[in-house]
This record gives sequence, structure tokens and C-alpha cells, in this order.
Amino acid sequence: MSENEIFGVRHKFIESANNSKILANKCKKCNHIMLETVLFCEKCFSKDFSLIEFPSVGTVETFTIQAVAPEGFEDVDSYAWVVFQLESAPIKASGFLPGIKTPEDLPLGTRVQVKGFNKHGLILEKYNNQQ
Repeated sequence: MSENEIFGVRHKFIESANNSKILANKCKKCNHIMLETVLFCEKCFSKDFSLIEFPSVGTVETFTIQAVAPEGFEDVDSYAWVVFQLESAPIKASGFLPGIKTPEDLPLGTRVQVKGFNKHGLILEKYNNQQ
């Protein structure tokens, strides 16, 4: 699937991310909530959903630091691929947090938020309560 096809299929999710929100599916059959990118309910396998937007602030649960950029990421310096738990929803998401060089730069439990979406996926930043 080309980059244009991916962006076309996930247009609503990307639009929400670019507005610092996370778009989720809520299963109409069992009320399970999951990322909008999931095509069927993980609990009951239904494909009947309603869309819900959540604030994108969450806490870091785990991460991997990439000190040497792999192919396709040559445009960035050191970064972390982060798994974070949303504060406002029972779901986890993952994203790209540039500028992280050491584990001390990103202690577990750090608050992050989505600031947009690009070719690398969800783009995160450390959350500042003053924003």
C-alpha cells in the first residue's frame, strides 16, 4: 500500500492526530473501545462502530530509543518509539518522540501528547501542563 493510500484510508485518524486528538472506535455490540485503526472488535469481532475522539495526553509505559536512524528515518536524529496509555480512555497507542537520546531523557510515567501525524506515524511531544 502506497503512502497516499495509507493516508487516504486513515484520513479521519490522521486529521484527529493533527488536532492533538486520538480517534477511537467504540463497538456498538459490546461497547469495547479501541483505536480507529482496528478494523474489527477485539472482543466480539463485530465491525459495527461509532467514532469517539479523546484528548491525546497519556503516560509513557515503555519505549525504545533509536540512536542510529533506520532506513526511512534519515531525516531525524535520535528518537524514541513510545507506547503510552491514554489518560482519558482505556487504550494504548504508540508514537514517535524526537530528540530522546538516553533513558534519562524519558522516565517511565512521563506525560506525552500527540502533536500531529507524518510519514513516521503519530508525532509526540512531552506534555506541558501550561499548553
